[in-house]
Amino acid sequence: MAIVGAVVLLVALVALGGYFLYRSLPGTGTSVSANASEASSAGEDERDMGALYIRVIGESSNVFVRVPGGDVLHDQVIRQGGSINFADAGEGLEVTIDDPGAVEVFVNGEQRDVSDQDAGYSFTISGDG
Repeated sequence: MAIVGAVVLLVALVALGGYFLYRSLPGTGTSVSANASEASSAGEDERDMGALYIRVIGESSNVFVRVPGGDVLHDQVIRQGGSINFADAGEGLEVTIDDPGAVEVFVNGEQRDVSDQDAGYSFTISGDG
């Protein structure tokens, strides 16, 4: 019985150690909050859009977001009606949009028209500090 208890305790400690190791890795505890959802966000309030808000109005587009010269925060295809939201720019954000005509982009709550840009359009949002 004591051996079973020791094994269960060991497994629990290994699991907790793995969890805390994962949380301590770079990029897993950033202050930039991303919310990629496939739900429609037509009623999104501009005050709640944060530093960067991208909504796909076309069929789909790959959206790549990273900290300048650093961690990749998002690199996925977002389908029609889906969106991604970064509450703050932290150290800044580098954004690349594969199909600019398929998205609406809001930077700090203000719409930025990128629909006439070439495929693979990139821009940078400066950080607040």
